[in-house]
Amino acid sequence: MLRGFLLLFVLTGVALVAILGFRGQKGSQPPFELFPDMVRQVKVRAQAPLGFFADGRGPRLPVAGTVPIGYEMPNPENTPSGAPPGESLSHQRVAFSAGTDYYNTGKMGDRWGTGIPIEVTPQLMERGRERFNITCAMCHGATATGNGITKQYGLATVVTLQDDRIRKMADGEIFNTLTNGKNTMMAYGPNIMVADRWAIIAYLRALQRSQNASINDVPEEHHAEMEKK
Repeated sequence: MLRGFLLLFVLTGVALVAILGFRGQKGSQPPFELFPDMVRQVKVRAQAPLGFFADGRGPRLPVAGTVPIGYEMPNPENTPSGAPPGESLSHQRVAFSAGTDYYNTGKMGDRWGTGIPIEVTPQLMERGRERFNITCAMCHGATATGNGITKQYGLATVVTLQDDRIRKMADGEIFNTLTNGKNTMMAYGPNIMVADRWAIIAYLRALQRSQNASINDVPEEHHAEMEKK
């Protein structure tokens, strides 16, 4: 039985050598690879030539009129008083993080600051609601209670933003979390403009207040109506 095993082993080895060839052997045909490990992929490589296009270049020029992800052209109709012409109310500085001030970092000196550094208006709140529902609601839920759709698919680490710890957290620290991410939450700094991050925070504060409101949060002219209910 041992002799048969050795014979089979030798024949298998000879067959493999015959099929795969010797290491270093030159040939005109592409090598046969059992495990290429994605070394050679059919894709465009930056700064590498590509024969598919007539100019021989791989990377193509962007389509005319395209803008970076997250960028929105300012709306002249929403220009606030005192702002330069064509500058949007919710995008008084249309940019990603590009400075060291509170507006760009959430810090006042070496501490997290508090306060929304742009004017909070109905337009800004609507922008915050839109961006929150696009970026945050799938994990944290529409009311920020941590019951987003991703939790049904195993992402159990999502926290509720209605927790006292988050409610008492400085606005600047929330801004930093949005910018750089935390734990399993990815960084949104490269995708969400600075003004939109503050718009999201403003809307989040409104959500937190709406879920923990008291009679004192209701305008006096509506007190009688609330008492009837």
